[in-house]
Amino acid sequence: MPAITVGLDGSPESIAAADWAAREAAQREALLCLVHAQEPLYPVFAPLGGVPAPDTTEVQRTWAAHLLSETETRLAERHPGLKITTRQAEEPAVAALLTAAGDTDLLVLGSRGLGTVAGFLVGSVALGVVARAELPVVLVRGGERAEDEHLPDAAGAGSTSTPYRDVVLGLDLENPGDAVIAFAFEAARRRGAGLRVVHGWNPAAVYGYGAALDAGLNEELAQEARNGLAEVLRPWRDKFPGAEVREQSVIGGAGRHLAHASRDAALVVVGRKTRRAAIGGHIGPVTHAVLQHASAPVAVVPHD
Repeated sequence: MPAITVGLDGSPESIAAADWAAREAAQREALLCLVHAQEPLYPVFAPLGGVPAPDTTEVQRTWAAHLLSETETRLAERHPGLKITTRQAEEPAVAALLTAAGDTDLLVLGSRGLGTVAGFLVGSVALGVVARAELPVVLVRGGERAEDEHLPDAAGAGSTSTPYRDVVLGLDLENPGDAVIAFAFEAARRRGAGLRVVHGWNPAAVYGYGAALDAGLNEELAQEARNGLAEVLRPWRDKFPGAEVREQSVIGGAGRHLAHASRDAALVVVGRKTRRAAIGGHIGPVTHAVLQHASAPVAVVPHD
């Protein structure tokens, strides 16, 4: 049975992530795994006499159990028939989440860092997970609602009964990544949504910075980019014959264009080149920009 794991810490961002994950699990007919990760606490001693201060470990365990139980009940009421499990992990959060998600198909996290005001402050846990995960990770902002994924109704109000907004895919023609493309097409198919594919190219890579622009060459390069995009997507159009795909080959960094497209998107999908280094992790400049400025949930899909 497919499964989705979501990290839960009680913050508004994690609550929004749990709601998003529950909707996605219901749509996929998948198991939903709620995970609370709490690093083990060490005894704290009072400043006088060396007497141990009251142990807060059990208090935190009780609070976490209540959070998981309360969230499970709320989501089960909203999604009858959804299978839900809960787990408390007492180990560093990044390791706990990656371990918990090891046998699942998707990991969902809340992030306070999606948006121009907060900047790239996804948080050490979310950033660490995204940089190291070998499965797709979706980051969801606090306040994200089900109706935000849908087009407004005839009166301009939010609704969950209207069609879904587009799924937006950022595509790198030099290393497109089948896993990234497949994730985006599947997400659009499940939602009955359109798929908007954005590819950014930079004339400076051809002209050199500061060189004079050639209008004829510029158009030729633009056409080459459009042709390359169509060629990469052709087998996927054949595999998903009912997909409504719109291709956008744009001048400039894809991150800025993807952030703009996210304003009318149900989901933004970007790739992350897998690097199995012993230390650290990388997410790449486009994914960095999207995480910093996107206003929709962002799926980061690792690929070779």
